[in-house]
Amino acid sequence: MPETTSQMVDRDGLIELEVGNDVRNSSRFNEDIAPTQASERTWTKWNIAALWVGMSICVPTYTLGGVLTAYFGLSVGEALFAILLANIIVLIPLTLNAFPGTKFGIPFPVVLRSSFGILGSNVPCLVRALVGCGWFGIQTMFGGLAIHLLLSELVPAWAALGGVGEVIGFFVFGAMNLYVVIRGAESIKWLETLAAPLLLAVGIGLMMWAWPNMSMTELLAQPPSRPEGASVYGYFFAGLTAMVGFWATLSLNIPDFSRFAKSQKDQIVGQVIGLPLTMFFFAALGVVLTAASETLVGQTVADPVRLIGYIDSPFWVVMAMLLIIIATISTNTASNIVSPTNDFQNIAPKLINQTRGVLITGAVGVLLMGYDLLQKAGVIPPGVSLEQMYSNWLLGYSSLLGPIAGIMAVDYFLIKKQRLDVPSLYMDDHAYPAVNIAGFIAFGVPVLLTLMSLVTDTMNWFYDYGWFTGSALGAIVYYVASQVLSSSPQVGPVPIMARDAAEQRS
Repeated sequence: MPETTSQMVDRDGLIELEVGNDVRNSSRFNEDIAPTQASERTWTKWNIAALWVGMSICVPTYTLGGVLTAYFGLSVGEALFAILLANIIVLIPLTLNAFPGTKFGIPFPVVLRSSFGILGSNVPCLVRALVGCGWFGIQTMFGGLAIHLLLSELVPAWAALGGVGEVIGFFVFGAMNLYVVIRGAESIKWLETLAAPLLLAVGIGLMMWAWPNMSMTELLAQPPSRPEGASVYGYFFAGLTAMVGFWATLSLNIPDFSRFAKSQKDQIVGQVIGLPLTMFFFAALGVVLTAASETLVGQTVADPVRLIGYIDSPFWVVMAMLLIIIATISTNTASNIVSPTNDFQNIAPKLINQTRGVLITGAVGVLLMGYDLLQKAGVIPPGVSLEQMYSNWLLGYSSLLGPIAGIMAVDYFLIKKQRLDVPSLYMDDHAYPAVNIAGFIAFGVPVLLTLMSLVTDTMNWFYDYGWFTGSALGAIVYYVASQVLSSSPQVGPVPIMARDAAEQRS
């Protein structure tokens, strides 16, 4: 390791930072957000595919078909096609923004330091963190319900606790999630690899259970809920935007995972294998089971946790709840805890390490869910439901993340030309400014237009197609602003070759 000066070494196209004291002593560095070393880059395409299977199979994915048919006026066939197409589209920003993570081994907040500045990166980081904490709370609520139903089946007296039992389940489930992430990346990799085949198996089993009790022909023939004669295009593209927005968060912080990939090929192929078909299958499962629930249990049930609770077999209820708990942990840990943990560390790396970042994420998630928890405990009367928050606030809020995705891709591929000065990303007053004005202009313009659309009820198309309009406008404004405001493209130095580094050390 260099005594004082850090240096970048090219090892077969992946850049490894040999950290010297200049970076190690910087207030912008800690070991948890440091670039990964060669020995840590062990994730193959199958590990990354398993990551996406584990994240995709969850209760919100199950409900997507119902959201599109009930709230966006699509038919079942149109809804399923929108889900498949959206997840093919979202592969573009996912794979592009994964590139710097894989090449340089750096997490999402450090990548953002290039486009928003060393200090400025905290603004988009906290935007992303807040959405992640919200999703953490919602997924933990589903997991807590599964624990409550599991304990009610094993200990009949537990069922009498009602909403209080669900609140206890919430905190138990949340603690399980936080423990996995505190254990580190290898713990997440192990969990996702274990969970993926189990989750696919339970999905296939549920489909086989429901299939004899419904007709796909009749289901696909059901008319859409939009006004008769209305054009399908506006409804379809609004639904498509919402579905792309479902993974808007991960399209930003994908470097948090791609930094562990063995190669660019592994991260690309793994994402292609793991995401689109898994999302389509599990969303289709939700549509099928919801349609079949009237025959299966005598009423329409859109929540898979509650549906399984109706099964008249204690053994299968217990097994199904255990698998749902595993499914929700695998989604929650990777999707909703890892990024906020890194984002909070970015504020003050010397004060907030991974463990403290995880605990802050958990605390914020609990606070965001406080209203719903108090309702379930019977402290305050029912009001705005969890489902309403899921359908409205979080999906709408996620649409504001589009500009950041566009800015990140343009910065890395067009402005920095895939070259970053990694040591300077961890130090003040070096190659990168404290605040990059171009990044904030590019972020502010589409966000301002989105807010104007909401407040004035004009330019509704800008909000309805918010992820597309935001990411495109953010990318264009950032490119133009970078050219106008900066005389230097801030392209990083060429790393030394691994062989040259070995000769220097000998």
